[in-house]
Amino acid sequence: MARRTKVYEGKAKVLYEGPEPGTLVQYFKDDATAFNAEKKAVIEGKGALNNRLSEFFMTGLNGIGVPTHFIRRLNMREQLIRAVEMIPLEVVVRNVAAGSLSKRLGIEEGTALPRPIVEFYFKDDSLGDPLVTEEHVIAFGWASQQDLDDMVALALRVNDFLSGVMMGVGIRLIDFKIEIGRVWEGDFQRLIVADEISPDSCRLWDIKTGQKFDKDVFRRDLGSLADAYTEVARRLGVLPRNIAAVAKPTLIN
Repeated sequence: MARRTKVYEGKAKVLYEGPEPGTLVQYFKDDATAFNAEKKAVIEGKGALNNRLSEFFMTGLNGIGVPTHFIRRLNMREQLIRAVEMIPLEVVVRNVAAGSLSKRLGIEEGTALPRPIVEFYFKDDSLGDPLVTEEHVIAFGWASQQDLDDMVALALRVNDFLSGVMMGVGIRLIDFKIEIGRVWEGDFQRLIVADEISPDSCRLWDIKTGQKFDKDVFRRDLGSLADAYTEVARRLGVLPRNIAAVAKPTLIN
């Protein structure tokens, strides 16, 4: 593949110029981070697993009419995506109390919530991605009220889809985060799901045993993160072969 220009590098992914206008190539790294990158490690094969899993979820969402940035997978670590104008928010949907919600409100982890709760966090690593209200979002111009309504609707549809898929393979969807971007079609704006959906961005517990299959395994030193992600991929039937043998990035600066 031709050499391309790096557009952006985050903690878990790298974006490169795409082969056509309005596209990007998203490369999934093996890096694992926690606690705002205070804890770091390289987990061999993680990028290939997340590439396949995000492809699986994004394709499923596209199939039920939930628009995403995903176009197609290019290889074991890269996928072609639409370039979008990212809204600087993480949208979190919680079905069960865990993580920061349990700490913030003193609710025991594992407590089922009376309904899915949607939260917004301002994307800024230097601030620790703080929780913000809809008033903050509108006052600072990050999104309009209509945008917020559309984002909540998108997030709840993603929740319905992911919950059903996971339940079908014996996994409980505790919570997840998505990012949303704007695309323009003439003067018309549309919001679509962007970034990724993978065990990096979800909490996933075995329905029977409560075993964790998400990044909490890394955060809390509960075992092998690669094994946890591999189990999710195995249950969903998308386990790639020879994930440890995948080469480093083909698209370089």
